[in-house]
Amino acid sequence: MFRRTGIKSTIRTFGAFTCDLKEIAHWLLACRIDTVAMESTGIYWKQLFVVLQEYGIEVFLVNSRHVKNVTGKKTDEQDAHWIMRLHTCGLLTNSFQPGERVRTLRELLRHRKSLNKSKTIAVNLMTKALNTMNIKLNMVLSDITSVSGQNIVHAIVLGERNPKKLMTLVHHKVKASKEDILKALEGVWREECLFELKQAYDHYQFLQNQTMECDEKIESQLELIAAQVNDGDITGIKEEAKKKASRKNELSFNVAPYLKVILKTDICQVPGISDETALTMYAETGGNLSGFKSAASFTSWIGVAPNNKISGGKIISSHLPKKNHPLKTALIHAANSLYRSDNPLGDCFRRLKARIGPKAAKCAMARKLAVILYQMIVNQKEFDISLFEQHQKNYTEKRIKMLQKQLNDLLEVA
Repeated sequence: MFRRTGIKSTIRTFGAFTCDLKEIAHWLLACRIDTVAMESTGIYWKQLFVVLQEYGIEVFLVNSRHVKNVTGKKTDEQDAHWIMRLHTCGLLTNSFQPGERVRTLRELLRHRKSLNKSKTIAVNLMTKALNTMNIKLNMVLSDITSVSGQNIVHAIVLGERNPKKLMTLVHHKVKASKEDILKALEGVWREECLFELKQAYDHYQFLQNQTMECDEKIESQLELIAAQVNDGDITGIKEEAKKKASRKNELSFNVAPYLKVILKTDICQVPGISDETALTMYAETGGNLSGFKSAASFTSWIGVAPNNKISGGKIISSHLPKKNHPLKTALIHAANSLYRSDNPLGDCFRRLKARIGPKAAKCAMARKLAVILYQMIVNQKEFDISLFEQHQKNYTEKRIKMLQKQLNDLLEVA
């Protein structure tokens, strides 16, 4: 830590325990410091960030890439001194941070995504154990975590080995023939593989229960935020948010009723925007986009705007920045889901894909979705599909005229 007094700088080193963090705050206040700049490194900045804010100190959380150019031998003292000099000159930009309750929601949502990744590992382990025993369940079922797949795996774990009895657990809607299912369920039972299958199955069921608990916690957090925004009135929201059934890895409740109260608009109406994408949008931004000057600034922060590098008046590069933002990933997945959508946004994506390729089309469509969401949240307006329908109509008419002109030119030549 540094405190600048005239030309000299005071250097002090503190520990990382909570009492040491509070001592930092007391020392800064004693030095009459009201603003501090700190580098965001992993998760280690969060504890000090919260403590300093509790003591009323304005904290500038800065990107480590913006402060890394320090000449000479790199040390923690030199880094701290360099950050202090940049902050004194006003050259540092504060990173965007949502409110406390939104940060809690963001942590819960990220934890839920990590649980889904762990479930994928457990499913792969189950598939590996079954294939090692030559039980080709993944060849007759599209998903081993379906009702049929889990019933069969559960029966195997309990000790059932008869293929005919296992086949009775298959749902009647499964398209594979009974002969193929019977062949797939006949295997070589190995003790070590059955042990691996049992542990992977138990781990998957444990993660499923953990995900359900996480969904309940996320919903309760949304209730608190909605109550705060709506002056404590959340009548009927919880009943409206109930789901009769949910698909694999989907949230167990509807997000739209909560976000409609919080954001004053229903962003789930936008084609391609699922409940999880909408919730990621809110959790990463806090719903208050006034900190972004324009939609272009917002898309640049996410990482879906081209990073144009201009030299001599010419664009020498326009690649997307290598930014692994959670909202960027969610919007690209949302854009990819529009490929088979029968709506103007789906038509726009298919045109882009035919013209610039699938990878660039997904990024361009993700940026378009980000702009739509930005305009809806900032202006608190509902999604208007008629604007895109009119654009699609104009494009179709222009395409017809062009084809007619080409046909007339060919007839004249003939």
